[in-house]
Amino acid sequence: MKHIEIAIKELGKEEIPRGSNWGEHVKKYLHSVDIDFPASWCMAFIYWCVEESKIRITMSGAAGLRNPLVKTGGVIRQWKEIETQFCQPKCKFTDPLPGDIFIMDFGKGLGHTGFVESIEGDKIHTIEGNTNDEGSREGYEVCRRVRKISSCLGFIRVNN
Repeated sequence: MKHIEIAIKELGKEEIPRGSNWGEHVKKYLHSVDIDFPASWCMAFIYWCVEESKIRITMSGAAGLRNPLVKTGGVIRQWKEIETQFCQPKCKFTDPLPGDIFIMDFGKGLGHTGFVESIEGDKIHTIEGNTNDEGSREGYEVCRRVRKISSCLGFIRVNN
């Protein structure tokens, strides 16, 4: 899965300065979803990795190929709009597979996301942006984490 390989190459990339939601690497993630100011960037990281992997779908009623994800920095917006805009016939699931994008919903429009790298029992091993080793959803780097499957709203499946 090329999007996972790309995410692995980004491990350890950090905000500069820490806590700023900005810096060389974070800017490229945010710019991929047309955000040009410091902002939460976990969804932008996911979009950027999928874009870089060249995963493409044909959009019905439109010419050409496109990234299957909604071009947004919003985790909950991605979850709500993904199937209505691009995925044919289904891309939202309750059980994860390696390569999936997990979605967490903290209420009031706040969410967090990352890639599922592997599954072990009731846990997923992930690669996430805008987190840290302590597990914050407002962290400062790209790193690996372990999360409970039950903490996820669901999973978005992209193929490549």
